[in-house]
Amino acid sequence: MKHLIVWIKQHYLAMILSFSIPLLLMAIAYYSIGIYPGSERSILATDSFAQYANFHASFHNVLHGKQSIFYSWSGSLGLNYWSLAAYYLNGLFTPLVGLFDNSVMPDTLYYLTLLKFGASGLSFWFFAYHTFNIDRWLTIGLSVSYALMSYAVGYSEVIMWLDTFVYLPLIVWGIHRLMDEKKPVLLFVSYLLLFLSNFYMAFMVGVFTFLYTLIRTVLDWRKYRGRFAAYLLTSFLAGGASMLTILPTVLDLSNNGESMTIIDHLFTQDTGVWDIIAKSMVGVYDTAKYESMPFIYIGLLPLIFCVYYFLCGKIPWKNKVGYGSLLVFLIAGVYIYPLNLFWHGMHAPNMFLFRFSFLISFLTILLAGFGLEKFSKEESNRLLNGVLGIGGVFVLFLILSNKKRYDVISFESLAVTIGLLFLYLSIWLFFQSSFKWKKWLPLLLVVLMSGEALFNARSMVVGILYDWGYPDRSYYTKSYEDVQQLVDETNQEDSSFFRLENLDVESLNTSFNFGYHGVSMFSSIRNRHSSQYLNALGFRSLGTNLTIDYANNTLLADTIIGMKYNISKNELNKFGYDKVSESGEYTLYENQYALPLGILTDEEIYGEGSVKNQTELFNQLSGMEGELFSFGEAALIDSADAIVTETEEIISIGEQEASLAKQVTWLVTIPAKTQAYLSLVPLDWAKTQGVDIEWTVEGNTRKNKLNNTGQYYNLGYYEDPTTVKLTASFSGGTEQKVELYRPDAVFLNTDRFAEAVEKIQKKGVDLQVDGRKAKGTVNLEKEQVLLTTIPYDRGWKVLIDGEEADIQTFKDAFLTVIVPAGEHEIEFVFLPQGFMVGAALFVSCILIFTGYVLWERKRKKTRYYIEEKDQSEASL
Repeated sequence: MKHLIVWIKQHYLAMILSFSIPLLLMAIAYYSIGIYPGSERSILATDSFAQYANFHASFHNVLHGKQSIFYSWSGSLGLNYWSLAAYYLNGLFTPLVGLFDNSVMPDTLYYLTLLKFGASGLSFWFFAYHTFNIDRWLTIGLSVSYALMSYAVGYSEVIMWLDTFVYLPLIVWGIHRLMDEKKPVLLFVSYLLLFLSNFYMAFMVGVFTFLYTLIRTVLDWRKYRGRFAAYLLTSFLAGGASMLTILPTVLDLSNNGESMTIIDHLFTQDTGVWDIIAKSMVGVYDTAKYESMPFIYIGLLPLIFCVYYFLCGKIPWKNKVGYGSLLVFLIAGVYIYPLNLFWHGMHAPNMFLFRFSFLISFLTILLAGFGLEKFSKEESNRLLNGVLGIGGVFVLFLILSNKKRYDVISFESLAVTIGLLFLYLSIWLFFQSSFKWKKWLPLLLVVLMSGEALFNARSMVVGILYDWGYPDRSYYTKSYEDVQQLVDETNQEDSSFFRLENLDVESLNTSFNFGYHGVSMFSSIRNRHSSQYLNALGFRSLGTNLTIDYANNTLLADTIIGMKYNISKNELNKFGYDKVSESGEYTLYENQYALPLGILTDEEIYGEGSVKNQTELFNQLSGMEGELFSFGEAALIDSADAIVTETEEIISIGEQEASLAKQVTWLVTIPAKTQAYLSLVPLDWAKTQGVDIEWTVEGNTRKNKLNNTGQYYNLGYYEDPTTVKLTASFSGGTEQKVELYRPDAVFLNTDRFAEAVEKIQKKGVDLQVDGRKAKGTVNLEKEQVLLTTIPYDRGWKVLIDGEEADIQTFKDAFLTVIVPAGEHEIEFVFLPQGFMVGAALFVSCILIFTGYVLWERKRKKTRYYIEEKDQSEASL
């Protein structure tokens, strides 16, 4: 303990600087574009706004006992929260959200982001201090360069990936400790924490560190051949322990139809031969969307000494070949498509390309550290040649490269890059001379490296600003208190389970933030089977079901899923929805026709080809026959800034002027006592990507994405025959025209609808929900089927009077169970599939590893005792 205290006293300044410099530089970079605590502009760019802010808010709810850690009812009717957390939330610093209110989540994520940059710098300092025999100031400089590498800053919107850069140096340090000192604890703990934090990035780090360890072993086979088995044992035990989160998540993904990407070409599309060179320059941001180059920049001094590593005469050729081959393998992953897919787990990324490229950056700075160790005065010419070579490649790139592809290279970036190259060279050559003040040169290098890192970091955040945009805080906070008040009112008024949706949200994941039970969601972790059937019921969820949107559906769909409340800025005008409260510009409406979570029916519901849509399901549950909907004409009466052509089946709305939205108006005559809709269906969904539709009825305007929301645009409910206009304005997208099937007016007979709902409500079963459980009682005269709108997941089990019963699935989407006649208590209980096995592996692998460590220590002590005894006897 005394030794540790002395060590900390010797190095506390270096640790503080390694943590604080990256943190402060990032704070300055953000401040330069108007982001700071309480600023109008928020840090919530792209996925940070749509996903991470809301999911972190949901984790806050978990910490405060408002939600189960295993299951959430907030999105897509309900889903496996344990798996969602494993993908988005399981970071070491995530529990800190519990210290902040959800209303200030933009600031919370700002603090967490800065904290992670600081922790990355500190982590690398520990690694560098114990790995490289170099000047202490250079260790700090390398830590700053590592923490603020382009990948970390350029992809900082995905806050959970930043945890990876905290663990990676510790893992490699742990490998060194195991191989050189036979101490496996650091490797086990750092591997385990990374695997638990983010299995996706852990896969890439796991493959890289395995290859690194294998190469290190082969390079010194006589010394390390016995240690490689210890590495494999340690890593396998850490991987086994991490099954606590990984196994349930992998099972969840496989159950929901995640498939591998097909390899259909050899070389990665949209790459250029000069990409690696271009992104090695200072301050180069192209895009984080498609057609991007890999983010590999980690500083010019690390680049210089990485090149020097391969020029140095003191480093054995076998080492250069070994680590060079690993570097070539990583770079090949950029250009060779099968390798690219391999690094991404055989699943092509959706933007944020080359997600493994941070490994190129790490290997660059690792080899630079080894090069710095070996540099001496007599090696100055090799260093000079290396810098001239780097500068020459940059100049050659500027002369020969495709100017259109590489137009992101600014004169400022070029000037800074070339200037710093030779400035670093000059300082380093001075350092090797007998210059009077040379002892201060390492400190000057740290200042210069920090300045370079700041310049690059600012270039990255400015790039993100223009690429994605950092949204105003008001998008998140403006109506937060009003919505929260209305949500709280519903929870106070209603003790039974119900569902709620806000029609005026900025994100599909808002329900996670406020903790209400909704439909809309945008997540890579999702229940695809239920989403596909919900899409058939009218809640739009296309393709791989990454999104599902509540907007633009019918009263039947609301009733079926138990939608009891809507929050809206505009007048709702939906039959059966009564205004019950207001807060600010928002109004709360209650639906008197919402059904409970469970409904009794018969086994005909399982029939092949039965209940394919909402009308058939409604008739099945109510026992009624006939149509609930009728159809009428929607007459096109006006257009503005649009070229409209019509056929018998299709309407084409072309642009008259590129900068203006295309506007059309339909006229619909609505019968008495009718809820009316206008059905708008694109001819080709793919061609409406990015198309916004702003539609106005009776002075009420809403805005949606045409291809992300349902097809039934609400015209309102009317007691008397009424003629209404719907004006739709189309903008955005990549096509010059919008093509739709000829719109129909859709009329719901509300008398017949109300009659059907009354019949279904008599069959309703009110299930009380508590976290991951739903419980209710029934008293049946005969055997019946209990249909629920709980999405089916293999983690669910059902108990009837305490005895486990067989779960039946309805359309592979919802939970059902056959209940015998009589009075019964029914309880649905959720525990992620694989969790118990994962928990057993977690405990057993930790115990096995602990036993292994104790055995190794005992063996070491025994060997030491024998050696001491032999020496003592020899001295006699």
